[in-house]
Amino acid sequence: MAIEDTPEEWEVTATAVPFRGNKTSVRTDDVVMPDGSVARRDYQVHPGSVAVLALDDEDRVVVLRQYRHPVRHKLWEIPAGLLDIPGENPLHAAQRELYEEAHVKAEDWRVLTDVYTTPGGCDEAVRIFLARDLSVAEGERYAVSEEEADMELARVPLQDLVRGALAGELHNNCLVVGALAVAAARAGAGLNALRPAGAPWPARPFEA
Repeated sequence: MAIEDTPEEWEVTATAVPFRGNKTSVRTDDVVMPDGSVARRDYQVHPGSVAVLALDDEDRVVVLRQYRHPVRHKLWEIPAGLLDIPGENPLHAAQRELYEEAHVKAEDWRVLTDVYTTPGGCDEAVRIFLARDLSVAEGERYAVSEEEADMELARVPLQDLVRGALAGELHNNCLVVGALAVAAARAGAGLNALRPAGAPWPARPFEA
């Protein structure tokens, strides 16, 4: 048996959208179960996201610390953001987020991994990129506001992030998955064997 996720769609007999927000909404579907019964499922509809694990020549990762109100924590994270435009090229979005949040650019980009963050209650899909060969971006720094106005930036050794993730000290999904994925890739075929930055992404199709 191949250990690979496969697309499948069960019959929906009714659907409604009881809440619409600025970027996301909540959908309620009545879904036919395998035994013929119908179960109601509520979930968040999300445009998708990108995240960037930016690794410098000293094996440090660009991270930021930001307040996240739903969990009442300041979390260490990697640069990330929404796919605001339907069909937007995720690489372009990732390059934008790295510039806006860290004022950094990268010459080498690869797909690190693709994940569904909380598939039991949200359809958010995230593509996490590995960015290397870093340098300071040209031009003015991007103007920040709201939670981002209090954001802290740092460069932390990759091994410290792996240790913190396994110790239960770091909790941001993309940071934890990204750090562990880099460690796993190095232990396997190596970072240069990762998928190219423009690899297909069926969860959020895009134009090259």
